[in-house]
Amino acid sequence: MGTAPLFALTPGEPAGIGPDLCLLQARTAAPYPLLAIASRTLLAERATQLGLDIALIEVGPGEWPSAPATAGSLYVWDTPLRAPAQAGQLDPANAAYVLETLTRAGQGCLDGHFAGMITAPVHKGVINQAGIAFSGHTEFLAELTHSPQVVMLLATHGLRVALVTTHLPLRQVADAITGERLEQVTRILHDDLVAKFGIRAPRILVCGLNPHAGEGGHLGREEIEVIEPALARLRLEGLNLIGPLPADTLFTPKYLEHCDAVLAMYHDQGLPVLKYKGFGAAVNVTLGLPIIRTSVDHGTALDLAGSGRIDTGSLQVALETAYQMAMATRGAA
Repeated sequence: MGTAPLFALTPGEPAGIGPDLCLLQARTAAPYPLLAIASRTLLAERATQLGLDIALIEVGPGEWPSAPATAGSLYVWDTPLRAPAQAGQLDPANAAYVLETLTRAGQGCLDGHFAGMITAPVHKGVINQAGIAFSGHTEFLAELTHSPQVVMLLATHGLRVALVTTHLPLRQVADAITGERLEQVTRILHDDLVAKFGIRAPRILVCGLNPHAGEGGHLGREEIEVIEPALARLRLEGLNLIGPLPADTLFTPKYLEHCDAVLAMYHDQGLPVLKYKGFGAAVNVTLGLPIIRTSVDHGTALDLAGSGRIDTGSLQVALETAYQMAMATRGAA
């Protein structure tokens, strides 16, 4: 990759705002070479719809760019659609196109062509409607990279939140939090904070599962029987872990100003706080992969596709985070 690392940007669902985000980002020059893995036809049509004059520069294997594109231009690795795409109208015929863009980006990272990948939102429902089992970017990339355990981390200015469990019905969460899972997730979080964020000795706050972190066993025994023993074992390995703490008081300045990340037990324990603090300026990071992957923190917004009325703030944070992670990784190498 030489002195200028190259990053891949996937636009996700072609009927959503992902193509718009790619084009709107191209209005200003990026600090590093960035290419969209997308249909050039789709981008050209959406640019016309948005009234944007963006030069689409075709690149591909053997002709990767070595310098950032100038403002008003975008490098594109042309990946043909399977069917014409119209803003706001889902078509299962393009599910394979979406997955091909992800495969090209992920494999390009594995092969060393790209320093990282940044993803715009996909629509899980329409991919499954096409007869392709798909539960999300995270699981797809874990399988592509043969990663046995991955961790979802969302971050905004001043707060990082990782999750022990992700998209599970609430009644299944307690059973899913085993000592083994908790140890695996915590090690991945710690190791990637060191390797990919350049934090030498991360300080991690750990939420309890139950109200008041179980109130000494009166409101649940998961803290006593599962969480506390797992944290004790991890502390013997040198990890700096504080908790388990009640989630309703952990997310206060008293604790947060002295930590590098929070480990929440389940999706809606940690993410409402983060999104309240930084919605539209947050990033989704997949830890535990052998590659760097960041994503926007919002969905496809089909009703806004092609309108020009979208906020690119989350994409900017996702790009900046990928750049920073790549630099930290290079510095640690």
